[in-house]
Amino acid sequence: MPSALLITGTVGVGKTSAADAAGDLLAGAGVPNAVIDLDRLRRAWPAPPDDPFHGALTLRNLRAVAANFLAAGAERLVLAGVIESRDERLRHEEALAVPLTVCRVRVALPEVRRRLTARHADDPAGLDWHLARAEELSSILDVAEVADYTVDGTGARARVAARVLDGWRP
Repeated sequence: MPSALLITGTVGVGKTSAADAAGDLLAGAGVPNAVIDLDRLRRAWPAPPDDPFHGALTLRNLRAVAANFLAAGAERLVLAGVIESRDERLRHEEALAVPLTVCRVRVALPEVRRRLTARHADDPAGLDWHLARAEELSSILDVAEVADYTVDGTGARARVAARVLDGWRP
């Protein structure tokens, strides 16, 4: 039976890298899969004032993309993105139309700051936003408890992906 795994966490923890590496590990094991970056599904400008992160657009796109990947034979959907509440988790699972497991990747905030500083070296305004958002989002995720399990996001991306997949029991 097909299933989905969402890799979540604050900005800068390596969600997308872990998802890409998890897709590679699954492919290497012969498991038909697809990797979906939720940030790419929502990337449009401008966002409506009442939906600054394009949540509605993300879900519409996710519904279509997931259905297409499943119809093409994917058995595992690996997503990278942020969900901030149990209600939001339920909406994502409904859009996917398959069971959803959520893994939170954690990295100490000083390391997140280091990663973000490197990533946004040429974008001071973006760096300021992401640094503020990292701490805020980490606190939101602590309270929301949307993850089924948590893994350490330090180390090589393949090692992080292996930890993520070890906790997933579809």
